[in-house]
Amino acid sequence: MNRNTYSPTHYAPSLIGRAGGESAIAAMFNHIAPTYDRLNHTLSLGIDRRWRRKAIDALKPFAPQVILDIATGTGDFALLAARRLDPDRIIGVDISEGMMEVGREKVKAAGLDNVIYFSKDDCTDLSFDDNSFDAVTVSYGARNFEDLEAGLREMCRVLKPGGHLMLVELTTPPRFPMKQLFNIYAHTVMPFIGRLISHDDSAYTYLPRTMEAFPQAEILAPMLRRCGFSEVQFKRFTFGLSTMYLATK
Repeated sequence: MNRNTYSPTHYAPSLIGRAGGESAIAAMFNHIAPTYDRLNHTLSLGIDRRWRRKAIDALKPFAPQVILDIATGTGDFALLAARRLDPDRIIGVDISEGMMEVGREKVKAAGLDNVIYFSKDDCTDLSFDDNSFDAVTVSYGARNFEDLEAGLREMCRVLKPGGHLMLVELTTPPRFPMKQLFNIYAHTVMPFIGRLISHDDSAYTYLPRTMEAFPQAEILAPMLRRCGFSEVQFKRFTFGLSTMYLATK
């Protein structure tokens, strides 16, 4: 279908996400939504932009045309994917309406509201049909899943056979001295800057805890295989501060 005439009304009903109740995590992200992008770039010293580009470029050989961006937040990853992959459409889903409202404004300003759509949905119980998407992406949101394996199984379910999952997540560096330096940064500098910019006492003490709890590559790769994926690869960025996973259904 010609993307210039595409509108949300062209979706089959099963491609529209359903709303759910607001959780404590959703409430926290709603609160920090206006400052979220600035905080991410500040806390990573801007390196997160390079990580996102590398992750998206890993999908270029497969030319996905219909993409589901899970935990889309303010749509940064969806916007970059639209520009670098030129798909027909991207559906961004998240539990935080506040974050997606920021994303909708950004997408409209970029003139990409005929390509990128947003919908509230639960990543562990997605409201999409089996075999609906060429690619599923998750950018720095998987650590917030209440049940990671349930979320991965749902991603596999909605992917078309041969489709690709691209997941990139913040991780803790595995080796000295970056591991020790990061521990100091995460538990002192990160909460201080987070409170200063977002005026939220919980959000940026929550972040390092989720990073430390998230499975490292050697654990997550077998988990992806258990959840129905094959050809699982991972690549660490910047001494292991971020890790990208690419897998095939």
